[in-house]
Amino acid sequence: MADQPHKPASVPPVDETREPGMDHAHYPYRPLPEAPRIAWPDGARVAFTVTINLDRWEPAPPSGPGRDPRMASPLGAFAPEWLTFSHREYGPRVGIFRLLDVLDRFGLRPSVALGAAAARAYPELVDELSRRDACFMAHGTLATRRITSRMTEAEERALIAESRAAVQEATGTAPAGWAGQDFNESARTPALLAEAGFAYTTDWPNDDRPFRLGPYTGADGAARTLLALPPQPEWNDAECLWVRRTPPWEWADMIAEACAALHAEGGACFNITLHPWVTGQAHRIRYLSDALSRVLGLPGLWRATTDEVAAYATTAL
Repeated sequence: MADQPHKPASVPPVDETREPGMDHAHYPYRPLPEAPRIAWPDGARVAFTVTINLDRWEPAPPSGPGRDPRMASPLGAFAPEWLTFSHREYGPRVGIFRLLDVLDRFGLRPSVALGAAAARAYPELVDELSRRDACFMAHGTLATRRITSRMTEAEERALIAESRAAVQEATGTAPAGWAGQDFNESARTPALLAEAGFAYTTDWPNDDRPFRLGPYTGADGAARTLLALPPQPEWNDAECLWVRRTPPWEWADMIAEACAALHAEGGACFNITLHPWVTGQAHRIRYLSDALSRVLGLPGLWRATTDEVAAYATTAL
């Protein structure tokens, strides 16, 4: 008997019946004064996490609906981009060891967004991170391929399944979290993630506090929700230091000042996302230490992984 095709995932409709101020129905509008102040463990005012993105790039990405349009070589669409590739490869070859040295000095356990290709290419790095009791999130397949609305549902399902399986094979544990490549999602991605068994995603930067997405009805008819754990790209190193060209000393100030503001409010998360090829550079690494020295001097900071924060928030909300 032939396999039955997947039933399309249930996606909240986009129509004029949505709540005022909303363009979709993935979650209800929630202004800051109405946001719950989660009581973090031991009375902590902020849940503090550090995420390392461990990626694998392609020197000549193939064409297709998920190809990153920024990766277009001046020599032609299929010419090897050795400069871009080798620059990014600096991360797993050199930069990540500098990041880990800094995190070790501060006693911080990293959360790791692990791409499928990176999981297969860098088993020694996965072992190094596992020895530090890191948690691992699925992070797509390659840094040069993203989920886009040009994909079919079958293509998107396959990418999600490949990513989840690769992380489980490399680490021995199925990932609870999903960190999309460049935060990219289609309208159906949260439903597919919930159906695939993920508990949380870090793709939605519209808050400083966790919130729920869904519910979504999967192909099996079951309704599921997905926790959104905000990634806070405003102080993501690639966004600040690479895209915006923020001076690294100002980046350190941004991190310290943002954390102090959220600490004063209470009940928020604070995540620093790091790319080894960015902050792991010799001229930038000291500013990560500077930022952490200031942030970790605040009282009432819960140092945790994204898995731990998501699990606690899921029961608290």
